[in-house]
Amino acid sequence: MGRLILEGNPPVEVQLRRSAQARRLSLRISRLDGRATLTLPHRVPEREGMAFLRDREEWLRAHMDAIEPEVHVRIGGTVLFRGAELALVAGDVKRARLAQGALMLPDDPEKTGKRVAAFLKLQARDALADASDRYSQALGKPYGRISLRDTRSRWGSCSSAGDLMYSWRLIMAPPEVLDYVAAHEVAHLQHMDHSPRFWDAVERLYPTHKTCRTWLRTHGGALHRVRFD
Repeated sequence: MGRLILEGNPPVEVQLRRSAQARRLSLRISRLDGRATLTLPHRVPEREGMAFLRDREEWLRAHMDAIEPEVHVRIGGTVLFRGAELALVAGDVKRARLAQGALMLPDDPEKTGKRVAAFLKLQARDALADASDRYSQALGKPYGRISLRDTRSRWGSCSSAGDLMYSWRLIMAPPEVLDYVAAHEVAHLQHMDHSPRFWDAVERLYPTHKTCRTWLRTHGGALHRVRFD
């Protein structure tokens, strides 16, 4: 994937994606992280893509301005953990650990983001494994293995082999939202589609799933705007 730079104040970076299936140019802004992507049919030259961007520059800048800025994790700040703000405090510790309602971290600002991300991933694995176990037992369908990724397009998935994949950023959401995503993916062990039968299974496993789906649509983008680098 390449990129185009739309000059101006400030310059706008647009990801460039070639698609053999695309029949026309299309411009999309991700609600998750605010990234703009221009899709070009395979044989359309980049100069036409740039002209397309210039024609839509006002629309593009207006929509990108409306997106909240990224948040960088740092000592003295906070990070979302199980739906609440968790203070990040420097302390006499060798690794990240919870203490007195805060996350204690070594006083090494350059590694703060990586240490916080590692802590969240560990917590996410435990929480998602526990939730997957509960819903798998309730459904009577065993799953294969669990993997965690930093996905942008989905919160989880279930493979045809019964393996479950989740976004580790779910640990930043309220616990009931994490539980819903686990129930959703476990339900795919029985129905590998989004048919009425699938949603009936989700309803049995997690009756309040609609509220959690609304939360993800409304607030999910904020989880992806947190930067750990």
